Amino acid sequence: MHSHDIMGSESTVLFREVQRFDQWWLRLLVLVPTSMVWYGAIQQLILGKAFGDNPTSDIGMSILLILFGILLPLFMYSLKLRTEVRQDGLYVRFYPFHLSFRHYPYTNINIYRVRKYSPIREYGGWGIRYGRKGMAYNVRGNCGVELEFNDGKSLLIGSQEPEELERYIHIAMRR
Repeated sequence: MHSHDIMGSESTVLFREVQRFDQWWLRLLVLVPTSMVWYGAIQQLILGKAFGDNPTSDIGMSILLILFGILLPLFMYSLKLRTEVRQDGLYVRFYPFHLSFRHYPYTNINIYRVRKYSPIREYGGWGIRYGRKGMAYNVRGNCGVELEFNDGKSLLIGSQEPEELERYIHIAMRR
């Protein structure tokens, strides 16, 4: 889901990228426990057969079904990183952790550059991460745009289109 538009108003979005955690291995990590919980719940709650060697109560099974059979997949599906380049700055929102966008005005950005990185080695994985080199918002892959701020802090924004993101930051900063 990507869209790129150049228009003229103050709130204009020049570049937008929405990324989700939709890697096959992550889907499998969610699908396996979700399937097991649904199978167990059907066996125990509908068919009346106790599930497992040490079965939980029907209430316990209902709680497991709600947590791991419904809420976990919904939560994983809801996760998304939204990056927008607007005329007054860069906006980043990692839903559902950020209820609104984080705004990074261009006047606070000293340097910006596309770079490859190691999500696990440099930041300990994906998501909202803190590493030796600063903070990162990343969902997948190993490329992004690193911002270095006037105060010396840095932020890496993972992107599937890092060159486009950098290009639109450049366009917006020159306006």
